[in-house]
Amino acid sequence: MYTLEHLQSNDFLLDVDLGLLFANLEELSQVSFNFAASLFRVVQDHLSKAQSHMDFTSVLTKHFQGNLCQIHQIYCLNYTSAVFYLENLRQREDFGIYLKWCEKNKECKRLHLPELLVAPLHRLTRYPLLFKNIWNRSTDAEERVTICSITEKVEKSIQDLEGKVKWLDNFQKFRQLQEVIIWPALWDRDKRFFIPEYLKPIVRENMTENILCSTNRRQLLHEGKLTLAESTRHLDVYLFLFDDFLLITKPKRNKKKYGGSDIALIPLCPSLTPDLQSLVKDGGSCIVLDQPIPLDRLILKSIDPFHVTVFGLRNAFLIQHENRYQQCIAAFILQAQTESVKKTWISKMETAISNYAKRHETKRSSFFTLAAESAEI
Repeated sequence: MYTLEHLQSNDFLLDVDLGLLFANLEELSQVSFNFAASLFRVVQDHLSKAQSHMDFTSVLTKHFQGNLCQIHQIYCLNYTSAVFYLENLRQREDFGIYLKWCEKNKECKRLHLPELLVAPLHRLTRYPLLFKNIWNRSTDAEERVTICSITEKVEKSIQDLEGKVKWLDNFQKFRQLQEVIIWPALWDRDKRFFIPEYLKPIVRENMTENILCSTNRRQLLHEGKLTLAESTRHLDVYLFLFDDFLLITKPKRNKKKYGGSDIALIPLCPSLTPDLQSLVKDGGSCIVLDQPIPLDRLILKSIDPFHVTVFGLRNAFLIQHENRYQQCIAAFILQAQTESVKKTWISKMETAISNYAKRHETKRSSFFTLAAESAEI
């Protein structure tokens, strides 16, 4: 970090955002150093003055009922953003030279910058272990109670942080998917529908392009490449199984995003699969082939060995999309690379459908319970 600051003071790498890459690392390092120094002074005083008791509680209370956990949380919440900002920067030749020069320093101990950036996260999770060791060696009952209280507070802080990090990672991934997944207009997807040019803006207003950015904390359960068997050809597709619907898309490696903007400039989210990362780096996107299939409208069927032999449909399964009147409005024959991949997809879909049904059954039961209570009132 200090090397980068020095370079920027000499007009090099001025566009690199120190705050985005290192967050509050300097403040965190100072506070962690103060904590370690305080612990060391307690041990040093114990040895030099031959005291029978080492007073750790004052040190722990000062640092962990203060701002040490909060400062750790600020750093950890920035970590995911820092990682894919770093991945973007590493593509540049000038930043690559700076990085290699820094990593050769003996103080790095042959570790690379991503490994160094994750170290503060690991340190936070080790604090409860430190407290446990101190508690085991303590003989004072009051001190033990204080240490237990601080330990519980730190563990709760870590649990809260894990929840925030998962939410933030999910948010960033969905924001990336929102850019990668392209929703063609109705008239582009199906030529049967004729819309005059002057009416297209009206229809566009009702298009649900922001469906992935809904506020109900949608989860992506499974994703991957499959092959769609059509009447005259086999088409490579990429499926996204969410906790409420299935989306079938066609990967397209083009240099321009649908609508003209350059998708290759978007920072890569580390949690994207290698296939999607490769697609985004090539300036590609995933074009939606058909409307999303709600899990309560999805019928899943495995294809028996007879049809595999006769029609050459290896590792295949059938997906049907039914409307609310139980009419099949779409059907897709999908082939996996291996039988194992096929079984994984079927298992993931069956579990997702079951969980979706249970959630909605619970909501329905709650609604009727509230309605009954309201009627009684």
